Amino acid sequence: MRIVQLANAYTPNSGGLRTVVDELGRGYVAAGHERVLVIPGQRHSREEGESGLVVTLPSVPVSGGYRMIPRFSPVRELLEELQPDTVEVSDKATLAAAGPWARQRGVGAVLISHERLDAVAAARFPHAWRASHRALKPALHRRSRRLATRFDAVVVASAFAGTEFAGTSGFLREIPLGVDLDTFCPNRNERPVETEEPRGTGEHPWRLVYSGRLSVEKNPIAAIAAVRALISEDVPVHLDVYGTGSQRDHLERVAAELPITFHGYLADRAELAARIAEADVVIAPGPAETFGLTVLESLACGTPVVTADTGGAGELLAAGAGIAAASTGADMARAVAGILAWPEAERRAAARHRAEQFPWSATIASMLDVHAVLAARERSLNRLKRRGLRRRMIS
Repeated sequence: MRIVQLANAYTPNSGGLRTVVDELGRGYVAAGHERVLVIPGQRHSREEGESGLVVTLPSVPVSGGYRMIPRFSPVRELLEELQPDTVEVSDKATLAAAGPWARQRGVGAVLISHERLDAVAAARFPHAWRASHRALKPALHRRSRRLATRFDAVVVASAFAGTEFAGTSGFLREIPLGVDLDTFCPNRNERPVETEEPRGTGEHPWRLVYSGRLSVEKNPIAAIAAVRALISEDVPVHLDVYGTGSQRDHLERVAAELPITFHGYLADRAELAARIAEADVVIAPGPAETFGLTVLESLACGTPVVTADTGGAGELLAAGAGIAAASTGADMARAVAGILAWPEAERRAAARHRAEQFPWSATIASMLDVHAVLAARERSLNRLKRRGLRRRMIS
């Protein structure tokens, strides 16, 4: 099959979306399929690589350091040239027009839902959401259901993500994402637990990590509030923050007197994995995650996680691997303290065991199944259309 992936908001530091698109693309090529990736850039370019052809189209900057292809017309021209068997869309804005285009051309089209519109709106604009959610939530759900009808299939990564499309007549498939279990793994160079200096003291505080975008909807302020609450209870901790975003300056001011280090965005994923593996607990307070790749990567490193008790990240947890808590500093602090009371070897083993249930190979196989079904159906429909046309011509 020739699979064309379309994605907006794809940048070198765009986190989860880029990871998903790239892992799927590599998997498609490894399985013998042709993959083309179309993403926003500053200018038009084409580059052939090990994972297929990458095409950038002129785009405009939007909030958060992302870029967006503003019009569908250049994408339409490219698709007409490429003649794909299926189209995979990771966008609910301008690139969603690929759904109707594919239907008109007899091409399979699948939408991957990376975010839930109502949950993101509530997290990003909490005051406005509280004032008007009774009108906004039904409107956003209607928009999501209409969007689903434009595609042959919609893929979500969690039950939480799937509720956005409740009531749609379309083909909805829940496919959990995966984790690179070789890169994200327990720190093999770490000294055995029994020979380590005891932690939980002033000289050796418990090690906490926040890894993700520093933006309102990710709720990093809750991680800082949790540190403040733990310190006030004489629990010695140090928080390492990996990531950047619009809230970084504000967060650094809030955390000025606390044992918190801001490292910025760490591009080397192996290095990030090693630092997560050295931590005792990861705090993932985002209330609107449709899956939580950071959570899964942390578990794979053998590090238990405190997640928000809303969103889809909590669905990744299992007994002994973490705790879902209300996304406030006090509640997250209590959850961290609870995890630190568990035997270290047991909590690390439980975290890794849970992550091992989510290899990327399973995600890729499920997505290829969706693509194969859609491509076969379109081929069958096209044959029926051709037969009908021949019958009309004969008669």
